[in-house]
Amino acid sequence: MSWTDERVELLKKMWGEGQSASQIAKELGGVTRNAVIGKVHRLGLSNRTGGAAPAKAEPKEKPAPKAEAKPKPAPKTEPARPAPEPAAATEVKPLPPRKQIIPAGQPLPPQPSANEISPEALAKVNEVEKKAKKISLMELTERTCKWPVGDPATEDFWFCGLPVQQGKPYCEAHVGVAFQPMSARRDRRR
Repeated sequence: MSWTDERVELLKKMWGEGQSASQIAKELGGVTRNAVIGKVHRLGLSNRTGGAAPAKAEPKEKPAPKAEAKPKPAPKTEPARPAPEPAAATEVKPLPPRKQIIPAGQPLPPQPSANEISPEALAKVNEVEKKAKKISLMELTERTCKWPVGDPATEDFWFCGLPVQQGKPYCEAHVGVAFQPMSARRDRRR
């Protein structure tokens, strides 16, 4: 779609009548509401003053203040000298306290609490963790269970390391804990 003179005139007429950009887009066809809004702004029709001609006169007046604004940058360099004073005043204000940094001793990821895990799954996990390979982060692969055990800030921290279940990051036992249906979790919380 291109903006022909006829389409632009129709746009100006409809805009002057107070129709919305959506209505104009629908009437013109092949153009979106946003395209109409963009064209209206490029034509300087953003103020609705009952007709396109008065709206055109306003943009011609606007460049005049812009021309006056161009000589103002030279004087702006002079007021720029006092500008550091307000900046210094803002620097004097105390900065808001930073959010507390959480120490690395937090378990990653948060493991479900005991009341969220079915007793059968918990027993299975305890048995599996006795047989776990207890590998480090550097030993993890696509085929090893990535279930973290313990506190990462201590030397006793390790990953399960048993073979993973197809398409999952964990072994069968840890998948049973990590991926539970919502209904089963809700029932155990009650």
